[in-house]
Amino acid sequence: MNRRNFLSNAALIGAGSTLGASPLLSSCSTQDSKPVKQYTPEELGMFSFVNIAPDGKPLKAALVGCGDRGTGAATQFLKAGPNVSIIAMADIFKDRLEGSRNHLKEKYKNEVPEANCFLGFDAYQKVLAMPEIDLVLLCTPTHFRPEHFKAAIDAGKHVFMEKPCAVDPVGIRTVLASSKIATQKGLTVVTGNQRRHSRAYWEAYVQVRNGLIGDIVSGSAHWDQGAWWNKKQRPEWSDMEYCIRNWFNIKWLSGDHILDQGIHNIDIVTWFMGMHPTSAVGFGGRAQRLTGDIFDFFSVDYYYEKNRKMLHTARQIDGTENNVSEQVYGTKGMFTTRNMGDKTGIRIEDYEGNILWAYDYKAKPEKNHYDQEHIHLVESIRLNKKINQATDLAYSTLVAIHGREAAYTGKAISWNEISNSPLRYGPEKYELGPLDFYQEGVAPKPGVAPSQPM
Repeated sequence: MNRRNFLSNAALIGAGSTLGASPLLSSCSTQDSKPVKQYTPEELGMFSFVNIAPDGKPLKAALVGCGDRGTGAATQFLKAGPNVSIIAMADIFKDRLEGSRNHLKEKYKNEVPEANCFLGFDAYQKVLAMPEIDLVLLCTPTHFRPEHFKAAIDAGKHVFMEKPCAVDPVGIRTVLASSKIATQKGLTVVTGNQRRHSRAYWEAYVQVRNGLIGDIVSGSAHWDQGAWWNKKQRPEWSDMEYCIRNWFNIKWLSGDHILDQGIHNIDIVTWFMGMHPTSAVGFGGRAQRLTGDIFDFFSVDYYYEKNRKMLHTARQIDGTENNVSEQVYGTKGMFTTRNMGDKTGIRIEDYEGNILWAYDYKAKPEKNHYDQEHIHLVESIRLNKKINQATDLAYSTLVAIHGREAAYTGKAISWNEISNSPLRYGPEKYELGPLDFYQEGVAPKPGVAPSQPM
């Protein structure tokens, strides 16, 4: 579907598929005349934050997507606790699979049998057909995530699912439907929005929910940094191979960097605010990027009920100001993660600059969040402490998609429009070969060209 047409066609989607009725609970619903309800960390679902998962029956996992992030997730799973192993692998490219396989063998003494290594676009189906597999790590480029997640849940496997979980509204609806089935089956789903596996963020969240900053009125989320990695097309690569090997810079595979990296900050503000936007308007563009077809920068205003608002910025350009942070503003103070002079770390301040609360990193050192999320994964399965983060990730991903499409089109887009949109990116058929729809270096252009100058 052409992105320029999706707004007018959104009404064609039936009411049964709407995402408009978000399950998110507002943390701003208290009235000044009523005392703020006080929650314990346990009531809010805070994790245990143990340093290693408990022992138990062997857990056998499969890795789907053997690139750098997949290999990283596999190593973090292997370090999460005793008696865990990777016994199968799936990827499209042999060099990626073998590189990951050799790393796991040399660094972690985890040897994956040749018979359990599968190549091709259908390789994930082969690992999911193995009855001895308890869980799968889904770490391919984002475009494939909804299909892989649905198949894993249908096969009755526990899941670690990297963020984001989709690149378009069609994929989001697939994830949401499969998340419901995962809950019905009692399956664990842990997702790679790793700030939610940080004790510091969790303790700050408890403070915000218990009213330390008052009623929430706005938020801001930023991932502004220098240029990211990219790969050039090679003569021996087909269009499909080039796109997948350069996937971060390819719109239909990554969903643009507002999804792949901006999702972290958007997810935190969405979590703390406890609501979805009603509309979004934004802009962005491509100024310095060398390959692919995505933007370099975004700025999006999100509007919420009762005049609340969030600003999100995302930029990947060398020689520009870095800012990777989140802020949530209330009537009494603000939550912030941005380092400002001698004020560092996750904290809550009033509007005079006084620190009302700060996480104590010395008393409670934080474990690497990437490691912690896999400890939570193993702990959930072994102790039968059910975790399913897929729905939360799906809504945060949709907020990012909402902002991206507002910037791509230059139009104000409502939550209902983006939720119900039939917009889908990518080919209908997967095979190594030409891609007629893909145009290298051609990023979306909002609006229409002006009339000729006089």
